[in-house]
Amino acid sequence: MFLASDGGPHPDPRRWKALAICLIAGFMTLLDVSIVNVALPSIRTGLAATPSTLQWITSGYALAFGLSLVPAGRLGDMRSRRAVFVAGLALFTAASGFAGAALSPGWLIAARIVQGLGAGIVSPQVAGFIQVLFTGRERGKAFGLFGAAVGVSTAVGPLAGGALILAAGMHDGWRWVFYVNLPIGIATLLLARRYLPRGSSHASRRENLDLPGVVLFATGMYLLLWPLVEGDQRSLGHRAWWLEGVAAVLLAAFAAWERRAARIGRSPMVDLTLFRFRSYAFGTSLAGMYFAGFTPLFLVLTVYLQLGLGYDALLAGLTGLPFAIGSATAAGLGGRHVTQVGRLQVVAGLVLVLIGLSALLGVVGHVHHAVGWAMLLPLLVAGIGNGLVIAPNQTLTLSQVPSARSGSGAAVVQTTQRVGTAFGIAVVSAVFFADVVKAGVFRSGTTRAAFDAYSHALRVGIVGCLAFVAVAFIVGIVDVVLGRRGVAASHRPDTAFDQVSSQSRPGE
Repeated sequence: MFLASDGGPHPDPRRWKALAICLIAGFMTLLDVSIVNVALPSIRTGLAATPSTLQWITSGYALAFGLSLVPAGRLGDMRSRRAVFVAGLALFTAASGFAGAALSPGWLIAARIVQGLGAGIVSPQVAGFIQVLFTGRERGKAFGLFGAAVGVSTAVGPLAGGALILAAGMHDGWRWVFYVNLPIGIATLLLARRYLPRGSSHASRRENLDLPGVVLFATGMYLLLWPLVEGDQRSLGHRAWWLEGVAAVLLAAFAAWERRAARIGRSPMVDLTLFRFRSYAFGTSLAGMYFAGFTPLFLVLTVYLQLGLGYDALLAGLTGLPFAIGSATAAGLGGRHVTQVGRLQVVAGLVLVLIGLSALLGVVGHVHHAVGWAMLLPLLVAGIGNGLVIAPNQTLTLSQVPSARSGSGAAVVQTTQRVGTAFGIAVVSAVFFADVVKAGVFRSGTTRAAFDAYSHALRVGIVGCLAFVAVAFIVGIVDVVLGRRGVAASHRPDTAFDQVSSQSRPGE
């Protein structure tokens, strides 16, 4: 914001150019959550990767993304948001080059984790810039465009990856999924230095990044995911589930540390006071469960289409196009009307997602060669619902967050989304690959046995996605009901009298 001659706020004339740059960077980092999905069979061939390797390539990126969001949001609040944005984008771009050059599964996993760190540094700056540069209905529109970028990137990723793999070949085509980030990242870096406002933060420079909190949370989440990814691939029973108990203790210690940090005047990693706002508490919870539900769908779906049905990478990616179209269309409409409709719009979107996933479940295994066509309508319905969920929920969740805490407040929401993504991918892919490995078809060709095994595995995976989305739906319903009760209570005569009386009492 600039100041007008009368001292009032004046919109930054470069705000829409700045938003475009932010959306390009945000789209690119979020694209890498899903673009790798369609490349997993190519990575399996090129690097002789195991199922656990494929899971770490996807969930490792999402987890690193999520763990860096809050410290990066805090850093953006404390220092120059533009400088933090540029540093994160440079790290992401460099890591993309190292990922493309990987010579072993371990190398690729490490590069993906660094990529995720860079993406996590960039993402909260995008939301922070929107909070600072836009107000009122313009802010809702800006978040609507950001939500469209989130939804479209998830569904377009497999399409873009499929085209790259088809052009470069099955053995090494996966490398170009990462190399494509290099020219886009460099160009965006140059534009960012020119058009993003320098701006100073509102936060005190004496604030800290709460490294103990970061370490506790990161270690707890890593141990939470470990049994889901590592262990006997033929059975979920023979795994180190005792680590889940250790993870619970560490996460409880994290919550206790955060409360202590706030009590003694330090800056906690997560500002727990924001959860006193109903919109923030419910919106954050809903976001985590929803991303755990819809994001893994495209991983298991693209693997099913390629390894179970023999689709090439491009055709497998094209299957997600209806979801992308529905999501982009609905996100624009949802962003414009969210302030009038409120959380009910999010609930309506979740209903459409549940309908679409249920219809998809009915198609899988019952149609063979035409299954791609049979999936189009269910994915379109789910995509429309997705567009009505992500952007409106983001706007409603952050509606009461002060601008001075916009970066870290948005980062907590996005951390929940990314951690939900990592957890959902770990859970859904664990049951999916356990089914496939148990049937002995992970390394086989596209036989009838492979089709049956992959179809059963996909149905199990879709049920897992439905369960997560159903929980998000329940959270949304509870929020709507509590919101209506609060409005009704505020209009009761005795409540109104009490409020007026309490305001008129001296010393209160």
